This record gives sequence, structure tokens and C-alpha cells, in this order.
Amino acid sequence: MNHADRNRKGELARNVEVALRFKKSQGTPQMPQVERDVLAPNYDRARGGNFHLAGNARDQGWPHPGMYLRTAFPDRVDVIEEVIAEGDRVGLLFRVTATHTGNFFGIPATGRKVDVYEIAMLRIVNGQMVEGWFMMDETALLKQLGAKLPPRNDGQFIAPPLPESGEDADALVERLASRPPASQQDRNRMIVARSRSSARSTGGRAADHRHRRFGFQHLREYSKARGFGELALDAALPDRHDRIEVLMAEGDQVWVRFNTNGTHQASLCGLPPAGKRVGVPVAAIMKFSGSQWQESWIFADELGMLLQLGAPNLLLG
Repeated sequence: MNHADRNRKGELARNVEVALRFKKSQGTPQMPQVERDVLAPNYDRARGGNFHLAGNARDQGWPHPGMYLRTAFPDRVDVIEEVIAEGDRVGLLFRVTATHTGNFFGIPATGRKVDVYEIAMLRIVNGQMVEGWFMMDETALLKQLGAKLPPRNDGQFIAPPLPESGEDADALVERLASRPPASQQDRNRMIVARSRSSARSTGGRAADHRHRRFGFQHLREYSKARGFGELALDAALPDRHDRIEVLMAEGDQVWVRFNTNGTHQASLCGLPPAGKRVGVPVAAIMKFSGSQWQESWIFADELGMLLQLGAPNLLLG
């Protein structure tokens, strides 16, 4: 487990302890008591990890996958890889590892093992979680299960609404620039904010900067494999713009959660332009060495975008 700052103290350290206690208790006999201790009475689960699979299963009468999916994946173990904390927020990046032995939102047991990423951004106030936001790589999960999105009885696709929350990236950059940076974390935060602005600035990026994961990784791989070349998302959505919801900095890391929106005006992985507005959340982890931006790990809601385009099974064979 990598902490953005292993020497955090005070409230930040307590908030991380709460977040990790909550995560590590899941599936254990201690879970009910831990939830009573750490979940605030007004706890808001703003987004679930399997947002689209759960939405697709609504009102279909399929068996429930169980608390934290442990009826569908009884041997589930979450491997936490990254932890960050700033203010009242804690971010966790973890891998969900498990064997699929029960019905999962309409997908019968396959016996297959899965190992997929999920990211959590939590708000913790006075020692209790007041908000939880989660996003799992649902596309990778379906690919590893060898499954498609189960067809609904009404034949409909449940496309997510366009996200309109967050602060316009250009406005955020202007706001941050209006006050002098007080720390290296402030300067790194500005570098990341500028990278999401309309200018898509790459200032501060090291010459040997490495993309550990691209935002639309599965679309990128599909595009290359099908002979469409490099994924040209900005060409397909030429009016794409970002609105930033969360921007956290601690130690050598900056985490950002933003909504990217645009109009599908050119071919995207063989999908002809539909003229539709699409928009999905994206989460990114940036690592720095001093003022040099060394690494990027980015994770976008690809299944959500494909649902909006009416092609949720495009990447699923």
C-alpha cells in the first residue's frame, strides 16, 4: 500500500484510519459494528462502484449479488494500492480480486476469477464518513467474466445522465492563479488543473513522463486491435470540456476527479457520429518528483459513455 504521505498526522491520519477500517471490515464479522461506528447517520453513497450494472438490473427481478457483492463473489479480497488525504477527503485506489460463483446483476456464475480496479473518494467529518463515491472498471469486469451487459426485459439501455456538476476547468485555473502558491503541492495542483483546461497544457510534465494507464484504456486497445489507429477522442468530441469536482494534493501526488463532456461529431472506434452529447466521470492519479510530473494513471467511465452512445457491448466481443 502506497501512501501519498506516510508521515501524515492529526486529522488527516485519523481520516485515513477511518477509511481503511471501513474498507478492511467488509465481509468480516466486525462489519456491522464498524459501519455503525464510521458511517454518519446522513451518509450519502453518491455513486456505487457497479453503477451501470446495478442500474441495468433495476426492476428485473434478478438475484441480488449481496452486500458488497459477496453473494456473487464470496471470496472477494480488496488489495489497496494507493491512499491520499487532504482536508476532509480520503482517496483509495484498490483492486477487487474474487471468483464469480453467484449471480451478478443478471450474469449467472461463471467460475472465473476477476482482478479489476476500483477507486473511492470519501468525505469524513468528525470521524465519520458522510459521503462515498466509487467507480469500478465495469468494462474490465465484464471482459474478464466473458459476459455482455445482460439484456433487460424492456430491451432498453439505461444510459447515465450527463454530469453537469463541478467547476469549469478554466475557471478553476483562474481562481488558483489568483492566489500565490504556498507549497509545492499547490504548484503541482495548478499543473494538473491546467492539464484539464481548454488549453490542455502539458507544462510541468517531465521529458520521461509515463502513462501507467490511459483514461479510455479499453477503447484505446479496441481501436488499435480493430485497425482504427490511435484513439482520437478529441477529434470525435471536438467540443469536449472538463468540469473538476475534486482536486486533492498530498506528498508527491495529485488526484483529480472531473466530468468530461462533448458532442459525438466524428467516428469513434468505428461508431459513426451520432450528434449526441456524452459525458462521464474520470478519475486520475498524478505522481510528481518535486515540480516534475512523472506519472499519470487515469480511469474513465467507458461503459457509461458507450451506454450513452447506444453501444454498451462494443468492447465485449
